[in-house]
Amino acid sequence: MPQSVEQIERAESWESSDGGDRNQDLVKYGELVILGYNGCLPQGDKGRRRSKFVLYRRSKANGVSKSKHYVVKTPQTSEAVLDTKQHSISYTLNRSQAVIVEYQEDQTTDMFQIGRSSESPIDFVVMDTVAGNKIQTPGKGAAQSTISRFACRLLCYRDCADSRPRVFAAGFDSSRNIFLGEKATKWETEHQAVDGLTTNGVLLMHPQTSFCGADHPETVTKEPGVWREVSVGGGIYGLRESRSAPTKGRPIPNETSELIDGTLIDICGATLLWRSSAGLARSPTNRELELLVDNLNAGRPQCPVGLNTLVVPRKNSQISSTSENQPYVYLNCGHVQGRHDWGKVNDRSNSKTCPICMCTSSSSKLLMGIEPAFYVDNGPPEYCFVPCGHMANAKTVSYWCGIPIPCGTSGFQSACPFCATPLQGTPGYVKLIFQDKCD
Repeated sequence: MPQSVEQIERAESWESSDGGDRNQDLVKYGELVILGYNGCLPQGDKGRRRSKFVLYRRSKANGVSKSKHYVVKTPQTSEAVLDTKQHSISYTLNRSQAVIVEYQEDQTTDMFQIGRSSESPIDFVVMDTVAGNKIQTPGKGAAQSTISRFACRLLCYRDCADSRPRVFAAGFDSSRNIFLGEKATKWETEHQAVDGLTTNGVLLMHPQTSFCGADHPETVTKEPGVWREVSVGGGIYGLRESRSAPTKGRPIPNETSELIDGTLIDICGATLLWRSSAGLARSPTNRELELLVDNLNAGRPQCPVGLNTLVVPRKNSQISSTSENQPYVYLNCGHVQGRHDWGKVNDRSNSKTCPICMCTSSSSKLLMGIEPAFYVDNGPPEYCFVPCGHMANAKTVSYWCGIPIPCGTSGFQSACPFCATPLQGTPGYVKLIFQDKCD
């Protein structure tokens, strides 16, 4: 069956960063990467459901911009809402009054939409992230999800690939409409227009300085940014008391919803990282990460108990968890060993006594963090997150341990970017000590 122009355009945007020769002539805006997935969804990347979404300039612009607004009594029967070719946002003020904001085609921008819905207007289908990079339990999916079906939309300026996209809360449905009901948080803006917030909100956090300073290590950010909420109209506000509280936060007029390299977007159930094309050029590649693992394995680290050679897998699926070559790390001291039954303490935390330093500690399988977008530096993987055991370099583990990720309706928790497991202890990571370096 022949594909429509719209299907071809969307297929272009689905391609991953290593998508092949046919993407070499495309202009790449950047990538949106979901925190918690180490390079691929556990059930595999398929169609619009994948661990990352690469944004390319479309063959034909599909962006929109505000054109006019007016008051109506019954928005559901208004001409703009009924017209499936007209983009519009309806703000219901009460049972007998609503404000309709009409949008017109904008040839200078491309629009990309993100949400839980599998309907055609959604370019990037995102489901709730399950900590530990695990497949969601059947029967506990969409009905209990806190992610909006049409969560947010991005506008990318076509004239410059290095320009900063803007993000807006809410996305247009199949009829090209956005509806904010009577109970939704909304308010009057300048020129008697209206703006509002979605039920669970869309949060943004910009990094304070450069996200990845591979070329200039001194510019790597040391402090996390501040979480803000973005409105349907693209305005920036402080956080509400809780995720769905009826009162908006204070306006932040000196900040914008423009994405910079390293900006985090939280859609209540999943957190996405924006990486610009320029930023990705400074980040390590998949091949460079594999070479770092090869260099580590070239030292032929040994298990001090079994005296067998340990091999850190390049990818999580290369060595089974029962393999005698699979390395494990004691999370309190950082000593790396093979799988063995020596030193069990028989407590609830499954602790063992480390045969090197006699420290009592829980242990975890050692895995390589292989998603390049999460790295802020090109250094060797000498550390791992606690308690999941994902390996990365010093500046990367230090950065993510300081980032508060939204969880629940009002809480924040630092987490491993490769599996979304909440971090434990202080600082939340440990330096790895291999047997070949004990001499």
